[in-house]
Amino acid sequence: ESDLHTKRTGHTEFIDKTLEAAKPISLEVPKVAKESEEAIAAGSTSEPEEMVVPEVDKKLLEELEAMGFPTARATRAIHFSGNTSLEAAVNWVVEHEADPDIDQMPMVPVNRHVEASKPSLTPEEMKLKAQELRERARKKKEEEERRMEREREKERIRVGKELLEAKRIEEENERKRLVALRKAEKEEEKRAREKIRQKLEEDKAERRRKLGLPPEEPSAAPKPSAPIVEEKKSALPVRPATKAEQMRECLRSLKQNHKDDDAKVKRAFQTLLTYIGNVARNPDEEKFRKIRLNNQTFQ
Repeated sequence: ESDLHTKRTGHTEFIDKTLEAAKPISLEVPKVAKESEEAIAAGSTSEPEEMVVPEVDKKLLEELEAMGFPTARATRAIHFSGNTSLEAAVNWVVEHEADPDIDQMPMVPVNRHVEASKPSLTPEEMKLKAQELRERARKKKEEEERRMEREREKERIRVGKELLEAKRIEEENERKRLVALRKAEKEEEKRAREKIRQKLEEDKAERRRKLGLPPEEPSAAPKPSAPIVEEKKSALPVRPATKAEQMRECLRSLKQNHKDDDAKVKRAFQTLLTYIGNVARNPDEEKFRKIRLNNQTFQ
């Protein structure tokens, strides 16, 4: 061991302290732990204590009941506030009014005694103090109600904004849906027209094939729409002129050819009027349906 010590540490001095560092191991149970176990065993075998309503200051209890607090709540406030003063009891009620057991009568072990402190205030001072405490409690409650009202107003505003945003999104989605629907309808109409056109082309080709005609060559470029309209207009049949229009045209030509001789034109018009009157009055007379060319009046 001395050589190993010198080799590892470089020191030549070696002292064996193995016996000094070793300590004897005690097999006895610690006294503290034993006493704790005895205390636990004694506590487990003890009987449960009897519970009673704690004693509180009667004067403070009457003051709180006069302020409108129930007996159980007043007793609980005086007990848990230390049975010291009216102000402490009222403050405890204000701070714990939301407790679920606020109106339950407190219970304490029968051997616990609470010494009631005697009030150091006169009746007038206690009355003023109680009024001040009630006023403070009222103000605190009003402040809490105002705070809750502000929170509710903020919540209403938030919900209103969310509803408006949801309505805007719904309207936008509805508009997009209608646009997509109209687009789909146009595409469907376009496909239907194309299908009808193809069907007509097939029927036309089938008729030409049955008639033994050569298939129609497709045009290189589609004709513009305007010339097609003009061709359709020019292809319309010309309505023949009626007899009244022919007569009107003849009279107009007669007057135009003899515009320098109004007397001759007037005499010709009167002669024609006589002929027409005879035919109209005697439609069955054959002699009025012919004009002799050698008639002096006609010439």
